Amino acid sequence: MAYLDALKSAGFSGDIETSYSARLSLATDNSVYQQLPQAAVFPRSVADVQLVGQVASRADFKDVRFGPRGGGTGTNGQSLTPGLVVDLSRHMNQVLEVNPEQSWVRVQGGLVKDKLNDALRPHGFFFAPDLSTSNRATVGGMINTDASGQGSLVYGKTSDHLLAVTAVLADGSLLETKPVALSEAEQLAQGEGSVAAVYRQVLATCTEQQQRIDDTFPPLNRFLTGYDLKHAIDWQQQQVDLGRLIAGSEGSLAFVCEAKFNITPLPKIRTLVNVKYDGFEAALRNAPSMVEANATSVETVDSKVLNLARQDVVWHSVSDLIEDVPGHDMQGLNMVEYADQDEAEHQVKVDALIAKLDDMMARQQAGVIGYQLTSDLASINRIYGMRKKAVGLLGNTKGARKPIAFAEDTCVPPENLADFIMEFRALLDAHQLQYGMFGHVDAGVLHVRPAMDMCDPEQEVLLRTISDQVVALTAKYRGLMWGEHGKGYRSEYGPEFFGETLFAELRKIKAAFDPLNRMNPGKIATPIDSDEILVSVDAKKRGAYDRQIPVNVRDSFKQSVDCNGNGLCFNYDVTSPMCPSYKVTGDRRHSPKGRAGLMREWLRQVADLGQDPIALEQQSNGLAEQAKAIFAKWKRTFITPSENDFNHEVMDAMKGCLACKACTTACPINVDVPTFRARFMNLYYQRYQRPLRDYVIATSEWYTPLMAKAPKLSNAIVGSSLTNWLGEKTIGMVDLPLLSVPTLKQRLQQNAALAFELDEIKSLTPEVRQQLVLIVQDPFTTYYDAQVVEALVRFISAMGKQPVLLPFKPNGKPQHIKGFLSAFAKTAADSAAFLNELHALDLPMIGLDPALVMTYRDEYQHALGDARGDFNVMLLQEWLLPQLAELPVKEPSDSEYTLFAHCTEKAYLPTTHADWQRIFSHFGGTLKPQSVGCCGMAGTYGHEAPNQTNSKDLYAMSWAEPMATVPQQQVLSTGYSCRSQVKRLEGFKPKHPVEALLELVTTPS
Repeated sequence: MAYLDALKSAGFSGDIETSYSARLSLATDNSVYQQLPQAAVFPRSVADVQLVGQVASRADFKDVRFGPRGGGTGTNGQSLTPGLVVDLSRHMNQVLEVNPEQSWVRVQGGLVKDKLNDALRPHGFFFAPDLSTSNRATVGGMINTDASGQGSLVYGKTSDHLLAVTAVLADGSLLETKPVALSEAEQLAQGEGSVAAVYRQVLATCTEQQQRIDDTFPPLNRFLTGYDLKHAIDWQQQQVDLGRLIAGSEGSLAFVCEAKFNITPLPKIRTLVNVKYDGFEAALRNAPSMVEANATSVETVDSKVLNLARQDVVWHSVSDLIEDVPGHDMQGLNMVEYADQDEAEHQVKVDALIAKLDDMMARQQAGVIGYQLTSDLASINRIYGMRKKAVGLLGNTKGARKPIAFAEDTCVPPENLADFIMEFRALLDAHQLQYGMFGHVDAGVLHVRPAMDMCDPEQEVLLRTISDQVVALTAKYRGLMWGEHGKGYRSEYGPEFFGETLFAELRKIKAAFDPLNRMNPGKIATPIDSDEILVSVDAKKRGAYDRQIPVNVRDSFKQSVDCNGNGLCFNYDVTSPMCPSYKVTGDRRHSPKGRAGLMREWLRQVADLGQDPIALEQQSNGLAEQAKAIFAKWKRTFITPSENDFNHEVMDAMKGCLACKACTTACPINVDVPTFRARFMNLYYQRYQRPLRDYVIATSEWYTPLMAKAPKLSNAIVGSSLTNWLGEKTIGMVDLPLLSVPTLKQRLQQNAALAFELDEIKSLTPEVRQQLVLIVQDPFTTYYDAQVVEALVRFISAMGKQPVLLPFKPNGKPQHIKGFLSAFAKTAADSAAFLNELHALDLPMIGLDPALVMTYRDEYQHALGDARGDFNVMLLQEWLLPQLAELPVKEPSDSEYTLFAHCTEKAYLPTTHADWQRIFSHFGGTLKPQSVGCCGMAGTYGHEAPNQTNSKDLYAMSWAEPMATVPQQQVLSTGYSCRSQVKRLEGFKPKHPVEALLELVTTPS
């Protein structure tokens, strides 16, 4: 704390985080390791980063150590530290300058790679290295691991594009790197200070050890070593570039603050050929011939990865692009891409490959069973998106054993890859392990993730055994164990690879940059005069903490425990529905990964206290015990609150969740924050007093129908300035909606909507029942947006069916949102019983609001299990699509609409945009889907006073700009809360799609 206080006093303008929850959110990455930092700082400028080092250089802070961190997506613990995390991603994340004339860009180190390409695309350029984590990996992290990924055979690695670096050394000295003449470097080496010392050592090492460096470094496209001595000096050009040493140094040499990259013109034409094989080995052995066919990149996936993708929602986007081959079992896939500037040259290469594949199939050679090609950019991106997500899906296998990253980026000469992989498979088979394989076969890189249970101490020992064996195997094939994802905790193998003499030179380099071993100590190398040791693969792993949670509790809270830290929830894209709370705060705690980590630690601490959270959920006390509990909660909350109560830190993170449920499908591990959040809140409020606001929200489905009996009076009260003032000050609610006038009942008096009770429906003849369509009411649309329900009634009638408005039954969603799980279970059981009786009559049931309809499918399943039954409440488009074949196609009209779909709907129904487009086209309309993230309302979230800033910022972040470009009468939105947010912030209420459809079907052609 003394160091942090001194840092503030020195003028540090960034953020400083010291809470346990903030530190815990930075204690993991995508590796098996867990290391709790002492604190975290988030600089706002290069000057801030310099202060971090300058203040630490004072004698009384000699023990301060740093761990630079970007996106935290590393698979080997590179950014984990027991010291001080220095994270540039929160504030230093901008594109500083684009120069398309000279083909370069200058950026800050915390910039996300995909965000950089979004900025370059209008200029006709892109930043080439294409890694699977590109939507959350920062360019500073890419430099530190010398990231490459797909297409590196043509486009190279990050270091191949690095023109200059603005870096800060451990003592705060500024280091500006760029290629300089050897003579100039020799002059710089004669100066004073840290930078001169660095130049002196680099010149000495690279000059004296040139032959040994050439002999030791393998001739691979990937040669990640840590310090790239082979390219620090270009002897042909007589130039020195210290940036080549920083690239791949994993934060052990300097803080990367800014970088200048060369950029590549976007290809004018691209074609992706998906070559299908009857076996994975066949795909591997055939890959070199694909490379020889002048492909830009060749990616391979095995059947395990493909099958995982098939079982995920992502497959809907590519199923027509990777079709099964009749009569064959597809066990491997080579994704061969051509990307060129010249269309004629491009077509010659593609045609040559197709001719080769046709010949192989005719001869039944190489295991080729078919191929498909596409030159549509959107389709190509969908296929690569599937592959990227499939990588994460490897971590979502059933059971305690999960495929984990620790030996997953081996690299050997491509001509040896197939033989190497067969030995690798034999090695894993000997240990009776399951695994998935994929990789960049054009570069000889293989990604292998064996399925292991890190909560089992014996499996942890096995991890070490396999690591040693893989190091030996890659050495046999003249390759590397760390061919792409860096060393991190595998740094202990460095001396064996380099040999004593050359590794000593790496230690001298480390000493010149960081003599006191402050920068990511133990990674890559230690200073030559230091007796400190390298980190080891045996370092403490997350499993050591997770195994402290009882097995039954781990199994019960799988939605949090299974998070493997892949970080897909850090997706920067504001048009993606994934985790709006993280997007708006930039705080890792407010992400699915952050919340899952907090929940795991909370469960561990609860177990350490001898408590069973499952038993606490099920306990039922008498009146006397309840009275005592209420008094204890009141005292604990208001009289003797604890400032350092970890329960409160977890609760602060949980309260920020909008319960949009995008994480449940967008996350490859299906981390389900709303489910474990509700469970945590339920348990938390057994100990602490609930705010009154929670009760108001949770009971809204019961008092709203009563208010609707006198809607004008209710609106007069709710809409008064006094009520608004009292509502904000007493219960923390703002901008409360007004009831529909006229009410739904009044609107339907002139419409043919049947309002039968269940017994009346049962008494109808089968012929009459066949025409019925049941409308399941929800409290928001029925009572606050009645015209939408009226439009649905009229639309169903126009379809030749008889709409039936079912009696209103509370859904329970508000109860679940606030963690009233016992009450929710009762509500769910009551509604499920009613809906199952209707389901037995085989009648379609339609609900209008996506959030509530999906509650029937998801939250009801969690609460009721098998007792939920088989009833199915559909959204309108789900019911309507199968009906289109029997409905006449209407002539195209001038009606154009833009759809802003609900987050939950997009999460659960990935085809929703295409479904609505097809429906509108059938009825003569034109529908344009608008890519947006969360609107910021999310049910009652946007009405709660503490959430106002975030709610409005979310709308401004994603919805405001496209909303301003669409005429109001053309705006459609499927979510009630979305329509309410637009009404609040734009002054008009968008239509539900059914209102537009009604206009289409009732307007004469």
